[in-house]
Amino acid sequence: QVQLVESGGGLVQAGGSLRLSCAASGRTFSKCAMGWFRRAPGKERECVAAITWSGGNTYYADSVKGRFTISRDNAKNTVYLQMNSLKPEDTAVYYCAADRGDRSWFIKAQIYEYDYWGQGTQVTVSS
Repeated sequence: QVQLVESGGGLVQAGGSLRLSCAASGRTFSKCAMGWFRRAPGKERECVAAITWSGGNTYYADSVKGRFTISRDNAKNTVYLQMNSLKPEDTAVYYCAADRGDRSWFIKAQIYEYDYWGQGTQVTVSS
């Protein structure tokens, strides 16, 4: 079992930066693939970034490539999403997610591949 708590959301002007954190409880965090998803108003939830359990592989949606960076610190049971050059279209509720901890070497970027979800944190980018 993994519990996830996101933090770091807020209101920022276009071009600004935010860093989201997701603190995980449970002994299996280091075995879990992690993902950051977002749901914008009127849109479906989408994966913006993902990272394997080891941190060796990452995935980014085309819309955030070059602007967002996912990282993890297994010693702190935390995964991060550094968001730079933010745009109004990045406005959404951001969720972190963890898989079941099977030490998969494959990137997971689909909702159904994740078993645990945080409550979400709002990111609002003003123009």
